[in-house]
Amino acid sequence: MSRITTRRKTIRITPAGEVRRPDTLAVEEPLELRIGGEPLIVTMRTPGSDIDLAYGFLFSENIIDSVDDIVSARYCAGTDAYDHNTYNVLDIRLRTPTPLPSRRFITNSACGLCGKTTLDQVRTRTRFRPPYGDFTIGSTVLSALPDELRLHQTAFAVTGGLHAAGLFTRDGTALVVREDVGRHNAVDKVIGWAVRENRIPAADLALIVSSRASFELVQKAVMAGIPVLGAVSAPSSLAVDLAADAGLTLVGFLRGETMNIYTDAQRIGIDEAVAAV
Repeated sequence: MSRITTRRKTIRITPAGEVRRPDTLAVEEPLELRIGGEPLIVTMRTPGSDIDLAYGFLFSENIIDSVDDIVSARYCAGTDAYDHNTYNVLDIRLRTPTPLPSRRFITNSACGLCGKTTLDQVRTRTRFRPPYGDFTIGSTVLSALPDELRLHQTAFAVTGGLHAAGLFTRDGTALVVREDVGRHNAVDKVIGWAVRENRIPAADLALIVSSRASFELVQKAVMAGIPVLGAVSAPSSLAVDLAADAGLTLVGFLRGETMNIYTDAQRIGIDEAVAAV
């Protein structure tokens, strides 16, 4: 199988002069996803948890409703210059043949929405509507989750070049954490895990991401019925608008004991210690 990190020669400039040494980098490779042998998407991703990535993407795009819709997922032959299988082509066979979207997707590691030209095309209607049950989470627990997420970022620790996403219970327990060069891929990987584990709708979990909260991340959370999305950086205006429209609690700048709650603040229990800051 492909590695998630690799080594490259580098010249490091320091006050003491040049230092020549290898550096550890995150691997970025294409993954072609096929449905019944028909190409659907090529995405740039970090190898690993490709099945979860595929399931999460197909669910977020309304192509599948549950894990029961999938009969098999297998790697196809794809070779490098040395005739080694690159494991970069994944074919999914659906239980019931489903008309695929007329558009095809080509995405890079920075954007999960490339090629979608209008808001109507990306504002996919979720099958789960608010209020997503009675989920709440304390502000003290929520504020600790970015650090908990970082503890599970083993590849980031050696590369500094990967996003992460994780699903957490209301008491702060991490159920799943995935890393990827693309923030949308990392989210697809954790949602794909939830699909496989029959945890959809994920109405009793919070999604935490190590990046900014962009529109496509909010969309994926809404599609999965996740009630709370917390990001260590800023949300975009469109992300806030979609979260407000969908009834999702969106938290940004989740750092230390501070955070900004942009929508549906009733799900965040403000603890006394935080309220006094």
